[in-house]
Amino acid sequence: MKGSLIIIVFFILGTFLGMKGLTPSFILEYNVSLYALCALMFCIGITISSDPKILRSLRSLNPRLLLLPLMTICGTLLGTAVIGFLFSEHSITECMAVGSGFGYYSLSSVLIGEKKGADLATIALLSNIIREIVALMGAPIFYKYFGTFAPIAAGGATTLDTTLPSVTKVVGKEYTVLCIFHGLLLDMSVVFLVTILCSF
Repeated sequence: MKGSLIIIVFFILGTFLGMKGLTPSFILEYNVSLYALCALMFCIGITISSDPKILRSLRSLNPRLLLLPLMTICGTLLGTAVIGFLFSEHSITECMAVGSGFGYYSLSSVLIGEKKGADLATIALLSNIIREIVALMGAPIFYKYFGTFAPIAAGGATTLDTTLPSVTKVVGKEYTVLCIFHGLLLDMSVVFLVTILCSF
């Protein structure tokens, strides 16, 4: 929760500086956000590959549980497609691109900003932050009314890191490996899905 609030504060600060024309010119001129994204992906790769516990625990998963990330992807894309069809001024594929961030706001908003502009990138940032906050605060409710896998699916890509403690506290520590696998697979899918959907 604290990490999400820090991100929101920095977003508001950046918005304020941009509106007031106080943004340093090198940020816009040299596309600093792309370099920051590359550094972020590099650090994530190092973190995952240097932790043998993650790789070992993934091998112990029940093969049927491997379908959960796929169902999360399908459910999210279907839901955002319906929203795009019924309510949004943006196209269905643009709404699906926003949803395919799966809570990974830093990556998806930069990718969408590169392809579709600041307007949709802002929507992606806010919607994915909201997804993370809802997953953090709503995990007990999701578990009570929709079962064990609902809090994990709601967390999306964040079950690898920020929502992992909250979700496992609700569903049980025996599902920690599944949460890590779920978040890892969704993390890796963000780049491909957002890029593909933004190309339409």
